[in-house]
Amino acid sequence: MALISRERPNIAIAAVAGVGTLVALAFLSKCITIIPAGQVGVVDFFGNVSQKTLKPGVNLTNPLSKVIKFSTQTQEIKETVETPSKEGLTIALEASLLYRLDPEQAAQVYQTIGRDYVNVILVPQFRSVIRGTTSGYNAQALYTSQREELSIQIQQDLANVVSSRGIIVEDTPLRKIGLPPTLQQAIEAKLKAEQESQQMQFTLEKERQEAERKRIEAQGIADYQRIVSQGLSEQVLQLKGIEATEKLAQSPNAKVVVIGAGKGGLPLILQSEQNTTP
Repeated sequence: MALISRERPNIAIAAVAGVGTLVALAFLSKCITIIPAGQVGVVDFFGNVSQKTLKPGVNLTNPLSKVIKFSTQTQEIKETVETPSKEGLTIALEASLLYRLDPEQAAQVYQTIGRDYVNVILVPQFRSVIRGTTSGYNAQALYTSQREELSIQIQQDLANVVSSRGIIVEDTPLRKIGLPPTLQQAIEAKLKAEQESQQMQFTLEKERQEAERKRIEAQGIADYQRIVSQGLSEQVLQLKGIEATEKLAQSPNAKVVVIGAGKGGLPLILQSEQNTTP
């Protein structure tokens, strides 16, 4: 009986120690907050929001405070908007918005907008900026090379509106622009005509350059002939004939030299065959 009575206090002490350990672990777990990668934590202590956000990793916090986690990774919103062009035509525009939350302003976003800042601020502003920007462009411009210019303009205008609210706009690519069928056909026909006109201008310019090349070549030949004809005077021809006659006369071969009639007659050389005896 004495042995049993001594074991009961030990069991009770062990039970109390176990309960105390569990309570301590539970309390400690309340003091530790783990923030995943790509997120930040905003600490709200009964309405008092700390401007210092929690970084990814293990953070010690007040067990009575509430930690609201915000993603800082790049996210995408896809919108299809019926928007007017400069001519007043209605265009179906499909666009994407790549954005992320500024981690340094997460507490401000939580205080002034709330956790649903995307639907409260970002989406309405995105739609408004699209409509306001496209109204300054012609429908043909939205269908041609100015499409990229429009995308950049939307990105800049939207960034000017939401950057002060803690939202970073990375890009606003345009996925698709839907025009009325008749207008689209007219624009395509106009673009085709412009391309054909540019091709014709290229061909004409090429032919003009080829004609210019041939003219320069012909002029060069004519200049060469003129220079040569000017250099071959009567005196020069006589001198060349005399020099040729002297060289032929000095040749060891038997020959007959016949001088042409007239003052400027050139020599005509008649060379006889030599019989060689073995």
